[in-house]
Amino acid sequence: MTQVVLEPKSIITLAQEGNPEAIATLINQVIAKKGVTAIAKSKDNWLHIVLVAEEIPDRSVYLRFIIDGIIRLNARNIDFVRVYGRKSDHKWPSWTEAFDLAQTPYFPPIPHQIPAVARPPEQRKPKPPKYRKQFKKKIRLLLMGGVTWLMVAVLGVVFSYQINSPVRNKRQQLQPLEQRDSVIPETQKPTPQASKKPTAQATPKPAAITLPAIDNKQLITLKAVGDIVPGTNFPNNKLPQNKQELFQNVKPYLQGADILFGNFESTLTNYPNTAKDTSRPMVHAFRTPPEYAQLLQEVGFTVMSVANNHSFDFTIQGFEDTIKNLENAGVRAVGKKNQILYKNIKGTEIAFIAFSHLSWHNSLNDLPSAIALVKEAQKKASIVIISVHGGAEGTGAMRVKNRSENFYGENRGNLVLFCRTLIDNGADLVLGHGPHVARAMELYKGKLIAYSLGNFVGYRTLSTRGVLGESLILEVQLNSQGDFISGKITPVQLDRRGIPYPDKGANSIPIIRNLTKLDFPQTALQFEPNGHIIKVGEERQTTEEVKQKEQAVVNSNPIN
Repeated sequence: MTQVVLEPKSIITLAQEGNPEAIATLINQVIAKKGVTAIAKSKDNWLHIVLVAEEIPDRSVYLRFIIDGIIRLNARNIDFVRVYGRKSDHKWPSWTEAFDLAQTPYFPPIPHQIPAVARPPEQRKPKPPKYRKQFKKKIRLLLMGGVTWLMVAVLGVVFSYQINSPVRNKRQQLQPLEQRDSVIPETQKPTPQASKKPTAQATPKPAAITLPAIDNKQLITLKAVGDIVPGTNFPNNKLPQNKQELFQNVKPYLQGADILFGNFESTLTNYPNTAKDTSRPMVHAFRTPPEYAQLLQEVGFTVMSVANNHSFDFTIQGFEDTIKNLENAGVRAVGKKNQILYKNIKGTEIAFIAFSHLSWHNSLNDLPSAIALVKEAQKKASIVIISVHGGAEGTGAMRVKNRSENFYGENRGNLVLFCRTLIDNGADLVLGHGPHVARAMELYKGKLIAYSLGNFVGYRTLSTRGVLGESLILEVQLNSQGDFISGKITPVQLDRRGIPYPDKGANSIPIIRNLTKLDFPQTALQFEPNGHIIKVGEERQTTEEVKQKEQAVVNSNPIN
């Protein structure tokens, strides 16, 4: 095959048009000297860049100058970028990071920005200013009249400049994270009045001016995670030697909520006979020893769904054993057909209803019956929470589609239709799971829909390759009417064994932010780099209302 050689001038032109090969060529001019090769492909308005090296490329270094260079390039038809890092002898990437070019990118600090303990002079290894020398060399080319080659060189500087410079977006120079308005609560921003000395007219102020916008004591805090398979002993033993290690790395992040919810996608039984033909490809039966129910209680789970496609792996006996063992350990189980689980939190009655695509459970494909269950729950409960196990599975199922999703011949439901219909009829929160990847979130009529929370624990059972290992702990605050007040994503990453760890790279935050923008561009949710989820405009409006009330009290005070 004849290799096509791009002329220097056409490289920049093609790169600005969004040509992935041209963009990769420009990136490789800088990183190839470090033993890293970039491979780029594009699909729709996404640019995918794979960094390949003998050792795993350092994301904290390469992400910065690649994304900054692409932003400066201002390539047409590219709105989102995903960067992957993998070893040359590995098939799957070791890390991945997604970026929305319209948003302010956030990067973890690069190593040379982190304060370190000073070392003796003889131990310090001076770093030659490679990029400064390269820059001067390229300037000399300009003086020599090499205008054509300079175009490529300048763009090379663009990509390499980020290593020693702050990130910039398309419109403005980025401020440090701690200075961005988007992450500073309105009540903490300095006001012109704050710098003035207090006057006699302004003091003393009556206690009424501190009216809170929200009574935090009345808020219900829920934390939720996705699919949990803590190992299986069928057909072979795939259980951890120490089951405590399954949750020990993330247990502190699961505490502090009124409700801790998860989807238990195995069975807690000793029943010997499986209902599945596991000799067929892609057919699995999970069976976990009953004593693991106590582990779930010790971690802090209070409610668990058992409505999923593995709950009957060991027939109706295994399903009933699972519910009995959870309940005996103090964990409430929801998933029986026509079941509504009630739980009283802070004097507020909360109802849980679990659905799957199977007729053995409450089926998400039977909307009339689902609506009837929600209306029945409303008679007793102030808040109705829906758990739904549906949608296609795998890396190709990250997008939410407003149509029925089919997987291996099964109708896994139209999740958009299902979730919105139930909220139309009184549901307040929808927690999705089943696709084994994180999906978008939507705020619909003031109610939160999390379309998939991904994998959470899958010890030697669930694949954790690529995005299948990017997970989260979702925290949601609801008022007594079930309205979404605020939320937070705690990023989690699963290792090769399927054990979750806190993800310092915070990969799931940009993944969910980007998917939400793609699937629900009009939804009133904003995802901050630190994981906080806020209603767009809601925080500012609430604060302004409080200020108006405070000012009205001050104006009416006879002391003034």
